[in-house]
Amino acid sequence: MLKRINWGAIFTGFAWLISLAGVVVLLSFINAKKQTVKCTEVKILIPGADNFIEREEVDQILREDQGVLVGRNLEQINIHRIEQKLQSNPYIGFAKVYADMDGVLRIEIKQRQPILRILNSTGQDFYIDNDGLKMPISPNFTANVLVATGNIQEVFGTRVDTLRTQMARDLYKTAQYIKRDTLWDNQIEQIIVDGKNDMELIPRVGNQRIILGSADSLDKKMKNLLIFYKKAMPQVGWETYRTINIKYTNQIVCEKRDSSQMAKIQKPLSAADSLRTNRRVSDSLIRDVIANAIKSGESRNSDAPEQRDEKPVIAAKPKPEVKKEKPKAESVKPEVKKEKPKAEPIKAEVKKEKPKAIEKKTESTNAKPKTAETKTDVKKTQTFAEKMAKQKADAKQKTAAEKKNK
Repeated sequence: MLKRINWGAIFTGFAWLISLAGVVVLLSFINAKKQTVKCTEVKILIPGADNFIEREEVDQILREDQGVLVGRNLEQINIHRIEQKLQSNPYIGFAKVYADMDGVLRIEIKQRQPILRILNSTGQDFYIDNDGLKMPISPNFTANVLVATGNIQEVFGTRVDTLRTQMARDLYKTAQYIKRDTLWDNQIEQIIVDGKNDMELIPRVGNQRIILGSADSLDKKMKNLLIFYKKAMPQVGWETYRTINIKYTNQIVCEKRDSSQMAKIQKPLSAADSLRTNRRVSDSLIRDVIANAIKSGESRNSDAPEQRDEKPVIAAKPKPEVKKEKPKAESVKPEVKKEKPKAEPIKAEVKKEKPKAIEKKTESTNAKPKTAETKTDVKKTQTFAEKMAKQKADAKQKTAAEKKNK
């Protein structure tokens, strides 16, 4: 019997042959056009907010390796070599270079993402990225990542390298776990390696150290710590314990502080306490202002008679002296108000003597400088000033005696 011809397989094979031939023809056209197309522009794309490497540095790498790219034929540009050169940079994790038919050379760069910064025992400072590789510190940018210090023996060379010590691998594993969890990423700010090679976590909230030990059973240890935070800490207080040991997977061992250390720790003020302190401070300031005002008023009243005794001696200007006495007599405190009736006859005498002072002034202006009348007027004003001074001194002594009796 004759076998039936499988026309479907024949048609599919023929279609594949046609498509392959079309691809070959298309590639030949592309290669032919590449020989004529020149590079018109170089576009560099660096996504992300962490700029360990700038566009200027990428341009400098391209110039040193390939020279000037704009104006050259695309066929003469070694794209594969550019990618290798860029990926050799310690801050670049991946680089992709391709050209459009319009002559635009596009470069896409993916930066390395650090998750841990290490300060080892010898003073070296370097990062560990999310792939577990060491990378140097950048002069352009400082990453906000977890910091590990203490007894760390991991050493960084000049080239990108893997982690060599077990402690560095435990630190990398711990940093990865903390980075994935938003709670621990906000709570833990530092890792310290002590002399026993135990990792200690330093929290932002609370004044204690969390002894983690190694990175074994890390998930179980951190879950136990979370349960302890939720149930025990609100009851005993955040400042009760000095250390929280979670290095054992099935238990938590805590060490309390001394009573003297607890007294030294400052408690945070609540809103009500802050309002009370503000009121106390404002009240004390008001009292100080009032006390200073009272003292200044008393000093002015005590100094006033001395000024009045000195000024009446001047015979040429008796009128302004009388005007200065009036406001001072009115500004006496309530305790001196009882002496006002005694001071009233003094005021009346002053008013009666005013016309005499005016007459003296007019006479002195009209008369000659040396006459008998001017001499007698000067004597009268001096005797009047002495009377005024004696009466004021007597009034002052009486007020002082009354204050003592009260």
